[in-house]
Amino acid sequence: MAGLAALTTLLALLYSVTCCQAEGYGYGYPGSGGGYPSPSPTPPAPTPSGAGLAVGFYRDACPNAEAIVRGVVKKAVEQNPGVGAGLIRMLFHDCFVQGCDASVLLDPTAVNSQPEKLSPPNFPSLRGFEVIDAAKAALEAACPGEVSCADIVAFAGRDASAVLSGGRADFAMPSGRRDGRVSSSNDALQFLPPPSFNLSELTASFAVKGLDVTDLVVLSGAHTVGRSHCSSFVGDGRLNASTSNMNPALAASLRRQCPANPTAANDPTVVQDVVTPNKLDSQYYKNVLNRNVLFTSDAALLKSGQTAASVVLNAFVPGLWEQKFAKAMVKMASIEVKTGANGEIRRNCRVVN
Repeated sequence: MAGLAALTTLLALLYSVTCCQAEGYGYGYPGSGGGYPSPSPTPPAPTPSGAGLAVGFYRDACPNAEAIVRGVVKKAVEQNPGVGAGLIRMLFHDCFVQGCDASVLLDPTAVNSQPEKLSPPNFPSLRGFEVIDAAKAALEAACPGEVSCADIVAFAGRDASAVLSGGRADFAMPSGRRDGRVSSSNDALQFLPPPSFNLSELTASFAVKGLDVTDLVVLSGAHTVGRSHCSSFVGDGRLNASTSNMNPALAASLRRQCPANPTAANDPTVVQDVVTPNKLDSQYYKNVLNRNVLFTSDAALLKSGQTAASVVLNAFVPGLWEQKFAKAMVKMASIEVKTGANGEIRRNCRVVN
């Protein structure tokens, strides 16, 4: 039976590789052996939901915009890799709620005491707000009123990916987004998939935003960096040997680090990737195969043949995940964007004009 399962996996792998070669994906980098081509620097085209975005949007109005953001992000991430993981997560959490419009940055006000950033999926775990503030301040000094906070979030997610991957996941990010004026904690609860979701629930939540199963598997790979609060998986039974398929060694280690019943006053954090915790790479997929992952949503990727085959490919084909990640990040960053008169360019990313 084990041999049959291995043969089935191999056949799925060979079939999938054939498909992916037809799509033009590269499988490595110079120096990795086999003379594989390096990833193409050409960015994926924006999806229809991202109409109005363009690479180099600020070429005339603020020529150094992207370089300014990258400089701020690079300094912050090199000092603290966890901030980089937070910036990648921030883009995901912004785009899934109200579209990619920087609504996740808005502070509470007398009129709106519960914006997205205070919603349970974001508070207190979402990080990187001070990096966005620093980038915005530098941009306002260089070219006042030109660069939106939504584009800063998109650039920062891209730049954090580049730094944490050592340049292996770097890509052109279309821009031209405008900032939104609405931010609701309830919307974050409605649209952000929790780590307890099963595969069907994850697939449905991504489909609502125009993302497919391939995007789901690829974007899940961002769990290769950063930390998680124990409450994100302890309450889901992930450390219970009788109900969880987590690697027993990892479960035992986590039981030593996490309280049995985490509270707001006692909710430690642990690394999401026990092998390369501060590196954006494809190790996550090997962790999934070895059942060394924290969340139900991570383990769920082995629950269907399609997603399991993608996990195997991303784990063992050099360079493949990085290319797919670049494409998926650009696609995600095009969700329900506001352009032109549909939004504004905030002077301060934390408040509407």
